[in-house]
Amino acid sequence: MTTEPQAIFDAALALPEADRALLAERLLESLSPEGDELTDEEFAAELERRRAEVEQGIVKPIPWSDVLLED
Repeated sequence: MTTEPQAIFDAALALPEADRALLAERLLESLSPEGDELTDEEFAAELERRRAEVEQGIVKPIPWSDVLLED
């Protein structure tokens, strides 16, 4: 990492956790290729589809604590 990005990274790490999470979210959104983003309606439909799959037993959710152990 060059000096400028490293300075920005260091400054970001000094932010409170909530601000770091918001910054990370916004940075990730900036990486999405155009045309690949879901509308609010499409996102809501995707969430509904996934909820229905869990309720119908099609997929089995993995507890976050188990996911963390996989690293």
